[in-house]
Amino acid sequence: MLTIQNVSKRFGAHQANNDISFSASHGRITGLLGPNGAGKTTMIRMITSIIMPDAGTLTLDGQPVTSLSQNSIGYLPEERGLYKKLTVKEQIVYFAQLKGLSERDALQRATKWLHRMDAADWMPKKIQELSKGMQQKVQFICTVIHDPSLVILDEPFSGLDPVNADLMISVVKELKAAGTTILLSTHQMDQVEKLCDDIVLIDRGTVLLTGSVSEVRGRFRKNRLHVRFEGASSSFDSLEGATVTAASEGRAEIILADADVHSVLRQLMDR
Repeated sequence: MLTIQNVSKRFGAHQANNDISFSASHGRITGLLGPNGAGKTTMIRMITSIIMPDAGTLTLDGQPVTSLSQNSIGYLPEERGLYKKLTVKEQIVYFAQLKGLSERDALQRATKWLHRMDAADWMPKKIQELSKGMQQKVQFICTVIHDPSLVILDEPFSGLDPVNADLMISVVKELKAAGTTILLSTHQMDQVEKLCDDIVLIDRGTVLLTGSVSEVRGRFRKNRLHVRFEGASSSFDSLEGATVTAASEGRAEIILADADVHSVLRQLMDR
C-alpha cells in the first residue's frame, strides 16, 4: 500500500532521514518506532507532502505520493490542529469538506462518528471548551471522516484516560478490519504489542530493523521465563536445563538453557 524506497532528507548539517526503506501493507498496522529525534516526524511529513524528500521515492498504492494523494490519507498529528473558537460540528464538517465531501455528507458522517466515539452531545460545543482528551477524539474524527485508505496516527493515545484509550484501540482495530492501512507512531510499547502487525524501528535517521512483531520477538528473545509463585523458593533449586537468576517474594526469573518452557513448568508443577 505504502512503499518508501531509499528516502533521504537533510536540514542543513542535520541528516534527518538517511536512505530509509520500508513498506506498510494493505489492511495491516505498521508501528513506526524510535526515540525523539529519530526522524519519524520528518518521514511522516514527507508521506503527507508537507515537505519533499531530497532523494528516494514514496508511492501510495503504486502511484507517486503528491499533494493530490492527500485525499486518500488521514493524518492525526501529535500536536493539536483544531480551531478553538469553532464548534465541534463546524470543525469536523470543515475538515471533511477540505477532503472533498459535501456539507450534507460531512454532517451525516460527523454525527455517526461522534456517536461511535461516545461524544454525541459535543456537537454544539466549542473546541476551547473541551478537555485535551476530548479534543484528541475530535481530531481523530477529522482524520478519518473521509474514509482514507491510509491513516497515519502520531501518538494517538496522548491525553486519553484508560477508558478512552481502549475505545480508541477498538476503533483503530475496526478500521484495520475494514481494510484500512495504518501507520502508527508511538512511544507506548504496550500499545504497539496490542495493535501492530509490523514494526519499523528508526534511530538517528536510519532504519535499524523491520519485520512483523512476532518475527522481531523471535529474533531478539532472551529465553527468559518469569514465574509467579506462592510458598518457598526452594522449589526452584536445581532445575534441569535451566538457571534460576532470582527467586524471592513470589517472583522468579529463569534462563532457559537446554530445557524448553514446558519442561521447566512440568518440573515446577511436580514440586
